[in-house]
Amino acid sequence: MSSEQLDLATTEYQIGKDAFERGEYRKSVQYLERASALTDPGSRFGGEVQIWLVTAYEAAGQRSEAIALCQKISRHPDIKTRQQGKRLLYILEAPKLQTRPEWLTEIPDLSKLSDSEAKDNRGVSKFGTATPPKLTQKTRPAIPEPVDLSQVNTDNRFIWVALVAAGLIVSGLVWLS
Repeated sequence: MSSEQLDLATTEYQIGKDAFERGEYRKSVQYLERASALTDPGSRFGGEVQIWLVTAYEAAGQRSEAIALCQKISRHPDIKTRQQGKRLLYILEAPKLQTRPEWLTEIPDLSKLSDSEAKDNRGVSKFGTATPPKLTQKTRPAIPEPVDLSQVNTDNRFIWVALVAAGLIVSGLVWLS
């Protein structure tokens, strides 16, 4: 394979990946198929292109093509590509789970709402964006009152128990070392 052919395949592959990430799955399939035709299918790069092509096929709804290509990738010379192909094939051949209607949330189509109805435009200004009201009075944090130390309870036995326990642990560590 010439360097010009490799550059063209790399460009087609990158455009196909970008189209896939934008959700344009049919375009992604087209670009990745062209990139796959330009590469050596047994090379590592060819395997990577084929893996992306499998995911694009699945996203575009072409499951049978995805499974067929995945079976081919499962016998790829590159070990990592072969393992990834086997994992994808396992996922693609897995049975589809049944979903209950109560598990799903329906998202309403808001594109059919008219802009002229006043009840749909509540809270929207015709004159510009709304600005929050300015605060006229700044609030300052409250200064705590001084604590009267004669009111503090100093008869706390927990401190003595903790000090004795800490002393025993330290002396035990010194004795064991």
